[in-house]
Amino acid sequence: MKSKEFLYLLLLSTGALLVHGYHLGVEDAEIYNAQILKILHPSLYPFGAEFFESHAHVTFFPNLVAASVRLMHVPFDYAMFIWHLTTLFLVLLACWKLSGDLFTEARARWAGVGLVAAILTLPVAGTSLYIFDQYLNPRSIALFAALFSLADALERKWLRVALWTTFAAAIHPLMAVFGLSLVAATLVVDRLDRRARTAAACMLPFGISFNYPSEAYRRAIHIRTYFFILRWEWYEWLGIFGPLLLLWWISRLAKKRGLTRVELLCRSLIAFQLVYFLIALVTTIPPQLLALVRFQPMRSLQLVYILLCLMGGGMLGQLVLRDRAWRWLILFVPLCAGMFYVQRELFPASPHVELPGRVPANAWLQGFAWIRQNTPTDAIFAVNPEHMRIPGEDHHGFRALAERSMLPDAGKDSGISTMFPNLPIAEHYEEQARAEHGWDHFEAADFERLHRDWGVTWVVLDRPGVTLPDCPYSNHLLRVCRMN
Repeated sequence: MKSKEFLYLLLLSTGALLVHGYHLGVEDAEIYNAQILKILHPSLYPFGAEFFESHAHVTFFPNLVAASVRLMHVPFDYAMFIWHLTTLFLVLLACWKLSGDLFTEARARWAGVGLVAAILTLPVAGTSLYIFDQYLNPRSIALFAALFSLADALERKWLRVALWTTFAAAIHPLMAVFGLSLVAATLVVDRLDRRARTAAACMLPFGISFNYPSEAYRRAIHIRTYFFILRWEWYEWLGIFGPLLLLWWISRLAKKRGLTRVELLCRSLIAFQLVYFLIALVTTIPPQLLALVRFQPMRSLQLVYILLCLMGGGMLGQLVLRDRAWRWLILFVPLCAGMFYVQRELFPASPHVELPGRVPANAWLQGFAWIRQNTPTDAIFAVNPEHMRIPGEDHHGFRALAERSMLPDAGKDSGISTMFPNLPIAEHYEEQARAEHGWDHFEAADFERLHRDWGVTWVVLDRPGVTLPDCPYSNHLLRVCRMN
């Protein structure tokens, strides 16, 4: 890669960060950041750690990031920001490398990579995923590994394919399966290696269970409609077949213009996604396979979406945008403005880019910061189980930012309870969630019950009218109270 191209990609990564934003400790980062912090500081989270440590045995991600934090000798939030920006750059770099195998014209390559950068936070049908998240997580790292692997497969560099796939499997096993499956689909469609039909079977996720799950597990998993494709809305089904129709159309255009690898990849993606669609149907319908829906085969659409944007953008650059600057502006300015607006609406009470080291402007985060600095590490908190969904909280995770134990929340912890049917996490979640039921109507006696039954030593109060005698911190939204 030339130094000029490297600089352009670095500028494009910075622009993508400004469009899509960055938020420490939101959504799934509640899980992964707590794992990393537990490795760095083993005294943290003496209670309820099973709600995030259950992921630790299937990914090397928290160990890798924790090791880098120690190596860099920087604060945790700085390290996470560096990792996020680096991962964003590597995703775009992988797209640039892959686009070089698909297109010969520079404007086609830049249009493809630019379109990917512009729509990174596009939702992926009904999967509860974005193409690329606004925070660091193992999916994003495994994504660039899968893209590099695909590019090397097109160039027949099989050792690199094996290395990238192994790396992806260590970080996110399911994404590694999707990436290897797409490589296999490309080989099958191209008729280069008939044995590739069985290649994906070598990378099945560990821990698949055909045991009949417990009643608690069944109740927990049926709440999450995105696990069950037959319960998706009509527009989510459009998000499955609309991209496949676009891929078919692009393959026809590519065939007419001699872009053989674009045509091959489009056809491969169609076959790849239809197979996973059938798998989703098979695992959704029979009740005996309920424990398999947690693998969410439709999340394979993440690769379909990013590659559709890469090839669609490349075709636009080659056939429509060409060297007309005003055409590029007409496409990318409204698109980036729209994505920026959507992200601001998702996190309205927080800075668009939550840079490390800044004093939080969000009242919830101010409370979490006070807790992190002024309460003992063995404290056990009770927090509104719906706190991540409360307007103004902006989806920030308590464990990830306050760095303290808590009774489970109704969002991420209930989701974790669906991932491991062989562990009693669903039962633990249901029992503790029952203790928090009716939070909006809790009085002092209810908090005393949590203290007596679950060892709760601190409470975060988020509504007026409830009084506890010892509340050393408060702001206009919250009070942090000690249970004596």
